[in-house]
Amino acid sequence: MADKIPGRKIKVIDQTLREGMQFQGLVFSLEQRIKLLEFQEALKVDVCQAGYPSAHPMEAKIVARLAAHAKANQFKIRIAALGRAMVLDAKILCDTGLDDLHFHLQVKNTITKDETSRLFHDLGTTMAMVRTHRPGAALSIAMLDIGKTDRRLLTDWARFLSQDLGIDILSLPDTSGIMAPNQVYDSIRVLSGAGLKARLSVHCHNDHGMASANSVMGILAGADILEVSALGIGERNGIGDLFTTAKQLKNQGLNLRVDTDNIALFRKYYAYVDAIVREQTGAGLIQTHTPVFGEAVRTHVAGTHALGNFGTMAEEKFYLNLLCGNRLVEKYLDQNNIPHGKTQLSQITAAVKTQSITRGRRLTHDEICTIAASGLPRALNNKTN
Repeated sequence: MADKIPGRKIKVIDQTLREGMQFQGLVFSLEQRIKLLEFQEALKVDVCQAGYPSAHPMEAKIVARLAAHAKANQFKIRIAALGRAMVLDAKILCDTGLDDLHFHLQVKNTITKDETSRLFHDLGTTMAMVRTHRPGAALSIAMLDIGKTDRRLLTDWARFLSQDLGIDILSLPDTSGIMAPNQVYDSIRVLSGAGLKARLSVHCHNDHGMASANSVMGILAGADILEVSALGIGERNGIGDLFTTAKQLKNQGLNLRVDTDNIALFRKYYAYVDAIVREQTGAGLIQTHTPVFGEAVRTHVAGTHALGNFGTMAEEKFYLNLLCGNRLVEKYLDQNNIPHGKTQLSQITAAVKTQSITRGRRLTHDEICTIAASGLPRALNNKTN
């Protein structure tokens, strides 16, 4: 792909705090938000989208407190807030004192020329007011949403926001979460080649399970800002995941500050988010099959996986059923310090396979120990007993 340029710099906006509170009514306390912000700083995230100040006066104060905490501790991470692209919300965002102000608006295919003219005028008034009150602030506007907006209309609006209003960042969300990776790529590729002054940002929802893949493809198509969250937490089924998207992009030679090598700290960050979600909703985000951080990612069953060339985790865990082979059985026995005769390995494997298909399940640890003991040479077997 033409835009997979080695070293191309990608900025990461972690939206855990703001999008996270759109997940089943979750609410982060000030203390929790400070802790989450500290995780993001330690992991070298570029921007923390800290909240939605126009939702409530206390929310506005909390967002301002987070910015003050970051400044007092000389954090490198920038603090951003989100609101509607209208004067009312814009005034509230300006009053927080933040220099990263994010707005959103909805563009419908049925919009008329007169409605477009009025909206253009209103947006111009709003952005002029923002620049008066917060000169030098980085301004972002998200257009909802690229999955349902006619491409020509999307391009016209993108040109207006970028060229006429001078918006710094044009956020391109698949808000409905209906797009496939190739569709996201095609939509953003058109805009990345349109000569816009604004930087492009990608924000993908996970209704069809494509958010992280779509986010990666949006960056490869030319966007250079990634909007994601811890464990993909967000509205409905969430958005793209911070770790997996950043890791994939780094693996392809793009330049991101996010420290994806610090897997231990990512684990703590994700576990902290998961614990809050479990406490407030009764169910966590980290499931057995969660990519990278779930238990299943380090487990192997099929014999070919005993080669050790598969999966993303250094640690391995084995389960034995009828699909196992000699190598995988040997790894299980060695990992669990179960004595076994090397020459009897095939016999042990055959017994495991037969008992598994007969019982209709994987074998328990005790059952495997019994089989291994029965396969030991008699003298060794008596010694171990």
